[in-house]
Amino acid sequence: MALRGPRVWLWRWRRNPLKRRADRVEAWVVLGVWMLTAFAGVLAGTTVSRSVEDGLARERVEWHPVVGRLTERAPGTASGNAHVSRAEQVWATAHWTAADGSGHSGQLRVPAGSAAGTPVTVWTDPEGRQVTRPVTVPQARVRAFLIGGVAGICAAAVPLLGGRALRGRLERRRIDQWDVEWSRFGPMWGRTAG
Repeated sequence: MALRGPRVWLWRWRRNPLKRRADRVEAWVVLGVWMLTAFAGVLAGTTVSRSVEDGLARERVEWHPVVGRLTERAPGTASGNAHVSRAEQVWATAHWTAADGSGHSGQLRVPAGSAAGTPVTVWTDPEGRQVTRPVTVPQARVRAFLIGGVAGICAAAVPLLGGRALRGRLERRRIDQWDVEWSRFGPMWGRTAG
């Protein structure tokens, strides 16, 4: 790595008689990399975010609750408390009928000790398969924002790292050119006029 002096704002774009072709190329590379990084990050982030939000909205429209019945008594003892906590929920098998009339069964969380035949809410997709409860609109926005943000950062990292590698290569080339020039002119500095 070359020694660098104090940072000067927009130094790559200032006029300077000592500026070489390599300095101008590096200036354009830096500008291009930053523009591509910003463009790739924003484009990927918004595209993925919209895709996630559209998918979750489609789930809210297509998935619907149906009433199922427990096929067996749920393990555990029933609680007299009407507000059963999440810790008192157990897995039990339920059976339900899809909109097309086909029967389905699956495991879901129910209050401990629920009797066989107890009605339970089962969320299903258009084919009648069991799915989770769809997320709400605010939850979907948060999830889309987070997933889109991660996708944008990952997409922006590609041109940023590529530009960093290119700048490193340009800098090594510039240092090699300085070494060649120094080996030619350096010995002449030791001579004295006489």
